[in-house]
Amino acid sequence: MTTLPAPGPAVGTFAAEHLSPSYPERAAWGTASKLRAWQAEALEEYFRTDPRDFLAAATPGAGKTTFALRLATELIARNVVDRVTVVAPTEHLKRQWADAAHRVGLKLDPTFKNSHGRYGRHYRGIVVTYAQVAARAELHREIVEDHRTLVILDEVHHGGDALSWGDAIRIAFDKATRRLSLTGTPFRSDTAPIPFVNYLRDKDGIRVSQTDYSYGYGRALTDGVVRPVIFMVYAGLMQWRTKAGDEMVARLGEGNTKDITAQAWRTALHPKGEWIPQVLSAANRRLDEVRQAIPDAGGLVIATDHFAARAYAKILGEISGEKVTVVLSDEKEASERIEQFAESDRKWLVAVRMVSEGVDIPRLSVGVYATSAATPLYFAQAVGRFVRARRRGETASIFLPDVPGLIGLASEMERERDHALDREVTRDDEFYNPEDALVARENASDKASAGLLDEFAFEAVASSANFDRVLFDGDEFGSFAEPGSDEELDFIGIPGLLEPEQVSELLKQRHSRQLRRRKGSAATAGSQGSSSPAEPAPLYRTLKEQRSLLNSLVSLWARGTDQPHGLLHAELRRICGGPAVAQASVTQLQTRIDLVRRRLASTRS
Repeated sequence: MTTLPAPGPAVGTFAAEHLSPSYPERAAWGTASKLRAWQAEALEEYFRTDPRDFLAAATPGAGKTTFALRLATELIARNVVDRVTVVAPTEHLKRQWADAAHRVGLKLDPTFKNSHGRYGRHYRGIVVTYAQVAARAELHREIVEDHRTLVILDEVHHGGDALSWGDAIRIAFDKATRRLSLTGTPFRSDTAPIPFVNYLRDKDGIRVSQTDYSYGYGRALTDGVVRPVIFMVYAGLMQWRTKAGDEMVARLGEGNTKDITAQAWRTALHPKGEWIPQVLSAANRRLDEVRQAIPDAGGLVIATDHFAARAYAKILGEISGEKVTVVLSDEKEASERIEQFAESDRKWLVAVRMVSEGVDIPRLSVGVYATSAATPLYFAQAVGRFVRARRRGETASIFLPDVPGLIGLASEMERERDHALDREVTRDDEFYNPEDALVARENASDKASAGLLDEFAFEAVASSANFDRVLFDGDEFGSFAEPGSDEELDFIGIPGLLEPEQVSELLKQRHSRQLRRRKGSAATAGSQGSSSPAEPAPLYRTLKEQRSLLNSLVSLWARGTDQPHGLLHAELRRICGGPAVAQASVTQLQTRIDLVRRRLASTRS
C-alpha cells in the first residue's frame, strides 16, 4: 500500500485526526476517531495522483463530509491551499457543513451573503449555495482568485440543475487551486453536463462520467457502514373520476398503461381515501416495533406538496397520538425544525418531497414514500435518508406504493450508475408522470402555467390499501394481506434489530407460515362449500391481450343476440362504468370480461 506523504506543520487548532465519522456527534457503529477504510483509501488515492479536480462518489450515509474536511485540513497543513469554499445545495446544509468544519478547527462562514463582497479574516472560508454562486459568479471568482482556494462542490450533480448554474459554476471556480466534487448519486436523470466532471466515450461513443473514487451501497453494506433496507410494498384498489366524467377503477401493481398507473398512484396518495391512512397506520406499527430495541428511532413521510404534507401530519398525529413535525420548505424555520427533530426522540417528521439530501438524521429508521417523484436520482436521494447506520443490526424500513417504476428502482438499489451524455432522453428514463412531464416541458421555455394541468384533472373518489409483499436483498417475501391482519403484522412486526442474514431467514419463515395458512383456509372453505374473500387473482395477461379477449367475447355475445359490437360495448360501459376499451384499466377490462362470460354462460344454460 502506498504511504501518504508526510503532512506539513500543524495549522492553528486543526484536529483532523480526531474527526468523527459522522456529524453531529453520531458516529456509526464500529467506527472510532480514525477514518473509515474507504475514506483512507480515497485520501491515499488523492495524494497519489495529486489532481486539481477529484470526484468522489460515496453512497449516502458513508461519510463524504468527513472525507472532504479531512482533505481540506491536510491541504492547508501541506501549504497547498489557504482557503476553502464549500458549495452546498441548500441553506440548511450550509449550517451543517459549518458546524462539522468547526469541530475540526476549520472556521467557515455559513452566513456569507453576496452583498458582503468579502468575508472576515477570522474565517478560513465560506459555505454558500449553488443559487448564491449563480447569482454573482464574478464575485465568487474574485474570492477564489484572492487566495489559493479549495472548492468543495457538495452533491455536484446540482451543477447541472439549470444551464445558467453550470455556466456560473465554471465562471466562478475555473481559477480555483483545487476542486473536490462530492456526490452520493453520481448521475442525473437528464443529459445536462456536470461542471468539472470528466467524461470519456464508451464503446458506443456515448460520453460517460469518470469517478476518481467510488464507494457504492453494496460495499458499504458489507462494511457495516450503512443499513440494509426492507421495502414494504402496498397495493390497493383505486377509484377516480376523469375530467370527461368517466369513473376509473384500477389496482396498483397491475399492468396498466403509464397514464392509468400514474392516476391510480395519485389517487392512492390523496388524503381523501383510505390508502394513505392504512399505510401510515402500518408504518407507525412498524416504527413502534423498531423503537422497542431502538428507543429514539424516528420516521419520515415524504410528501408531494404542502397540502398533502399537512393532511398526512394530521392523520399521522391521530394514529400515533403524538404531534408530528412538518417541514414545508428549506427556509431558516425549516432548518431549525429539522435540527430539533434530529436531536429529539419524537416519532414522526413529514416533509414536502424530502428532507434535503445530505441532511443528517441518523435516527430515521422508517420511511413512507408518499410522493409522485420517481426518477432514479430522486429515489436514491430519498432512500439515502434512512441508511445511515449507528449500531450493528439496525435496519431501515421503507413503505412503497406498488408502482412498477418504484419497484424497479428498489430492486436495483445496489447497482452502480454513471452519468451518460449524448443519449436521447425517453419516457423510460424516469417513470412517466403526466403533470411532471407537462410542467417540465413548459419550464424549459419559461412558460409554466397551471392551466396545463387541466388535461389531467381528476377527482379522487376512493382508495384502499393492502399489504402486497416485502423486497429485501433481491428477494420477495409474502403476498396479499388485509391491513391490520395478523398476516400483515407478521411482516411489519419483525424485530427492529437484526443482522441481514437474520432478516432474510425470518422473512422466509413468515412467508412459509403465510402459505400454510392459505392452504389451511382453502381446505376449510372447500369442506364447508363456501369461500371467503381471497386475494386478487394474479395478472397473467397484458392489457393488449385483455382487450383482445374482451373483443372476442363480445363478438360471441353479438352473434348470439344479433346486436352490433358497439352497442354491446356501450352496454358494458353502462353497467360496469369506466371509459372506452382503449382507455380502460386492467381491473375495468377484467370486470367486463367476467360479466360477458356470465352472460354467455346463462344463454348456454
